[in-house]
Amino acid sequence: MNDLYDLLIGPFAEFAFMRRALVATLALALSAAPLGVFLTLRRMSLLGDALSHAVLPGVAMGFMLCGLSLPAMALGGVAAGLAVAALAGLISRATTLKEDASLAAMYLIALAAGVTLISHQGSQLDLLHILFGSALGVDAQGLLLVAGVASVSVIALAALYRGFVLETFDPVFLAATAGRSWVRRGWLWQQIFLMLVVINLVAGFQTLGTLMAVGLMMIPAVSSRLWHESLSAQLVNASAQAAVAGVTGLLLSYHLDTPSGPTIIGCAGVLYGLSLLVSPGGWLPQMLKRPHRVG
Repeated sequence: MNDLYDLLIGPFAEFAFMRRALVATLALALSAAPLGVFLTLRRMSLLGDALSHAVLPGVAMGFMLCGLSLPAMALGGVAAGLAVAALAGLISRATTLKEDASLAAMYLIALAAGVTLISHQGSQLDLLHILFGSALGVDAQGLLLVAGVASVSVIALAALYRGFVLETFDPVFLAATAGRSWVRRGWLWQQIFLMLVVINLVAGFQTLGTLMAVGLMMIPAVSSRLWHESLSAQLVNASAQAAVAGVTGLLLSYHLDTPSGPTIIGCAGVLYGLSLLVSPGGWLPQMLKRPHRVG
């Protein structure tokens, strides 16, 4: 019994940094994973990955101006992410390029610029910290940022849930109900949604890094679609899987002395692999449903 306590409860009971990491990870699971579900339903799964890379130049500028100041890096990341998304949309409207193609080009340029800026101004340790984060190194200021973003995201998602659902599944109906201003309304819903995605990615960069933050948003969301057809069930399942991956990853990181961010995302990957095998939409149930030939 004592061994089980030391394995599962002891790290959180004894160390404040583990408790901060736990709260931050659970807050991200609650706010980021549901946004990932909407991204998958909109067939914009790779947008989260692109935006997570796009915030890097802003984070780098905040780092160059103010050092490892979390507010400065967070504000820079939000500004850079929204600017890249807006610029990609502008390019797609002004040229023959599709938005996904322009976004791919923009985020790769942004990633290269961010890495160059951080490498020039800081050390290799600073670069690794920003790219891969450290959930076990979350301080009180970082925890306040994550909790604030999670609170805003959950409240906004609840308040604007109907609009997000309509804009995802039936944008024509949303356009019709918006009257003559349907263009501006449709654009407004998309921009609000993108802003929620960006601020969650920025909140996650300290714990999971800019390269890993999108993992807790997208992997549980993709996995949840294998389990449920209804949207509400997918939202709950995605948050639950993200929370389980977060807790398990923190414990494994503590006991095995591995990087916390990649360990958490690895645990989410394991849950995804199990879903591919045994969920209602997975391989094994689909195999059992196939008719078997006799003789």
